[in-house]
Amino acid sequence: MFSDGGSLVSADQHFAVLGALFAIALFGFWAERKSWGKLITGAVWAILGSILASNIGLIPKDAPAYSFVFRYLVPVLIPLFLMHADVRRILGESGRVGIGFLLACIGTAVGAVVAASLLDLGAKEGDLAGIFTATYTGGSVNYAAVIQSTGFDDANIISAATAVDNLMSAVFLACLALMPASVWLMEKFAQRDHSEGEGEQTSTTEQNVTGYSVAAALTFALVVVALSDAVVAGLNHAVAGDFDFNGLRYVFITLFAVIPATLAPVQMQKMQGGQSIGLVLAFVFFAAIAAGADVAKLLGTAPILLAFVVILLFIHGLVVFAGGALITAIATKVTGNKESGLALSLPELIIASNAAVLGATTAPALAMARGWPALVTPGVLVGVAGYIVGTPLGLAIATLMAG
Repeated sequence: MFSDGGSLVSADQHFAVLGALFAIALFGFWAERKSWGKLITGAVWAILGSILASNIGLIPKDAPAYSFVFRYLVPVLIPLFLMHADVRRILGESGRVGIGFLLACIGTAVGAVVAASLLDLGAKEGDLAGIFTATYTGGSVNYAAVIQSTGFDDANIISAATAVDNLMSAVFLACLALMPASVWLMEKFAQRDHSEGEGEQTSTTEQNVTGYSVAAALTFALVVVALSDAVVAGLNHAVAGDFDFNGLRYVFITLFAVIPATLAPVQMQKMQGGQSIGLVLAFVFFAAIAAGADVAKLLGTAPILLAFVVILLFIHGLVVFAGGALITAIATKVTGNKESGLALSLPELIIASNAAVLGATTAPALAMARGWPALVTPGVLVGVAGYIVGTPLGLAIATLMAG
């Protein structure tokens, strides 16, 4: 029944794998339209569907098509989501998400230290604590950087850690997407509208979509990414050996996307359809992430690492959401207004946590999937901040635990 690759769809059947990812994305959109599926978002259905499909052998857990999604489709998501992002309207949002991101960094670092203290991870537990601190502050970029910086060379542990990271990242993303369904939880925070505003077009209400508008949107997104990569390459060439500008790629993508969106919002509004395409690609991205979650391998080879990450993410969530609720309560008591500028909303904290744990790409994708387009740019910005601070924070925790 299965191919030589161990799955019904072989990893080298590139179009079949991509077709499966898009089919899983389609399932997500279909499920959230049903009465039984409205309780959770399409993003969660796509994640769960992909985990199930890969672990029962329908699709491979690793395939070149997934790398294609990460390398080529993900960068295009950002400008597609930001083409209507007027910075003048979202500066206030960025500040509050930034506070949430600071809580997320603290929660990750404290969680890593506590988890390493409670569990025996062996002689290199300090390095592992640093590696997971880095990846849950800025994402996989920092994960790889700290592995290289610490000289961690145990391939078996790295493989198990990667499996744990893939699974728990998908599970954590699903949990974040589910949180707004709790009325009790939402009431603990400021009630704030994170849509683009009354009368404006959003990703779910785009109108006047034509071939011309879609072509314009895709052209804009591709030019933004190409221009950003050219700037990064030029800077790396100009200051060779002094600083690696690759980590600033998403900074430039964000910058080149929001400048026209801010300076020429009326013209940019004519590019209808781009955000809807971006949302489809976001679901495909979620499916590609979740496909790498090897549950059997995880349970068989890395239970202690699984326990470590569960403790870390639990404390991370506790610091972010309990801390956010405390800040909101204090701001409310001081100002007498629960909607004051310092009061934090649950969506703001969710996007901040998402950006820390999964990086700058999933945060805007989740914001659009949940109907919070005003949080797209803040999500990218704090996610990029995670790329910058994740590696030094991870190395600091590794040094602390080693001592």
